[in-house]
Amino acid sequence: MSVKEKYALTDEGMRNVCLGAIWTTVTNLVVFAGIGFVFTIMSALVSRLTGSAVELGPWGMLGFDPLAVPVVGWFAILAVYLAVLFICERLQYYYQYGVIYKESGRQRIALAERLRRLPLSFFGRRDLADLTETLMTDVKTTEHAYSHVLPELYGAYATMAIALVCLLTFDWRLAVASMWSGPVALLLLFGVRSKLQPLMRATRLAGLKTSELIQEALECVREVRATNQEERYLARVYESVDAAEHSAVRSELACGICVNGAQVVLRLGFATTLLVGAAFVLEGTCDFLTLFCFLLVVSRIYAPFDQALMLIAELFSARTASARMRSFFEEPLAEGGKAYAPVGHDVVFEHVGFSYEKGGEKVLEDVSFTAREGEVTALVGPSGSGKSTCARLSCRLWDASAGRVTVGGVDVANVDPEVLLGDFSVVFQGVTLFDDTVMENIRLGRRGATDEEVLAAARAANCDEFVSRMPDGYATMIGENGARLSGGERQRISIARALLKNAPVVLLDEATASLDVENETQVQEALSRLLAGKTVIVIAHRMRTVMSADRVVVLDNGCVVEQGSPAELIAADGLFARMVHLQAESSSWAL
Repeated sequence: MSVKEKYALTDEGMRNVCLGAIWTTVTNLVVFAGIGFVFTIMSALVSRLTGSAVELGPWGMLGFDPLAVPVVGWFAILAVYLAVLFICERLQYYYQYGVIYKESGRQRIALAERLRRLPLSFFGRRDLADLTETLMTDVKTTEHAYSHVLPELYGAYATMAIALVCLLTFDWRLAVASMWSGPVALLLLFGVRSKLQPLMRATRLAGLKTSELIQEALECVREVRATNQEERYLARVYESVDAAEHSAVRSELACGICVNGAQVVLRLGFATTLLVGAAFVLEGTCDFLTLFCFLLVVSRIYAPFDQALMLIAELFSARTASARMRSFFEEPLAEGGKAYAPVGHDVVFEHVGFSYEKGGEKVLEDVSFTAREGEVTALVGPSGSGKSTCARLSCRLWDASAGRVTVGGVDVANVDPEVLLGDFSVVFQGVTLFDDTVMENIRLGRRGATDEEVLAAARAANCDEFVSRMPDGYATMIGENGARLSGGERQRISIARALLKNAPVVLLDEATASLDVENETQVQEALSRLLAGKTVIVIAHRMRTVMSADRVVVLDNGCVVEQGSPAELIAADGLFARMVHLQAESSSWAL
């Protein structure tokens, strides 16, 4: 697997990692050039004081005497050197941190775009906290790896290779004595990576479980308090936090031992250079200045490795994070063609079957019915009979496991979901609103709608009555998910949004469930006027809501048991007639 795939990088991100490593290498070499100048000056100084000939390297071959350069000249050389060093450091910082931080933005956008195109069944298998952790924490983890670790590590590799070649030209024996510890330290760390990776993965999963519990606690705080379960629920959270902490301690301890062990091995290179070099000086096979030069190089060349080794644990952790990110891109997309030319907008189910998991329990089995254009088709039945599932299959929020669903004769499985949804207005039982104004929440139905069109849809959905009581009218902020609104008010905004879209197919899933009798009647009258000529599929438990429907499809245990007009089904005295009878009896119940 390539580095790009390991860390879920884009092409631009991979290019910037390479540039960061290149400029890290150049900066390290410029620093080593300073050591070369020091060595040259000291060699010339010793030569002048002792009257002996000392090798000056390439400068000596050119006949250059450093001590012949005036002081002003050395200040000029120093200024040029510092300027070059500054430029290199600046470019290193830019490509290692500045530019590469944009990669995390590209990764999050790519993940969000992927999520947008995944089928709804994917979200049924993944927890919201899990998705949030991937978008935020996992991206941040990989970001730290490719901004702080990878350029430093690859730069250290390149620097060591170049330095080794240069040192071999001076003294191959000292070069081996000084450089052996770097590869050994890296081999030690990467050799135990297979043992550390499961610990990293366990720590990540433990932290994810804690995040899920905390999010669940926040979402269900009302229910937890109402049932006096605070202590019991908090005990679960504390237990999860403790487990995550213990997992993190084990992981950090194991990594710490390995990293510190590698750093000890790395430092042995300085000791072997000193010991071997001292022996060679005593033998007379190496001069002191050469040994001094090697000691300077060794003291500096391990600095990049030190920094990389301290962060190497993050590199291993990033492998786990990037694997979770890649799992998004391995999920099959809900794909289809952009060409969509239906003949009319009849919604037809032909022997449709559906299950949430392949080979799992069937939610729908051999469902066949037609919702005709210009008619209202009501789906009724006991809870869990598959009504909402049928509505979602019709607009391809899910894909049928068997049979097919067509709109205007076009199989929805062959149409891009976003193209198909352009012909659908949907009001689900669970309303989702945004922390914005009433006006903008309704305008979400059609982004280019004028204020007059938005207000017309709002009036048709009977929103004027409660919006007029708000301090800023339609410009009032409604809070997160409409927190400042009642259930009925939230539902009416959702209905107004669907009316504004004015799509040829309308799905109403318990659209009037949260309305009182007066408002329900008014909204039904508005729907009757505004939905004329459209294909309307209504899901409702209140029988009075569907009595004016053109056709009723009765489902039970995922199968169609009856269908026909309300009058026909009542006359048939089947499940629909029994539901109407039971609801009529319950209407007289009182405390």
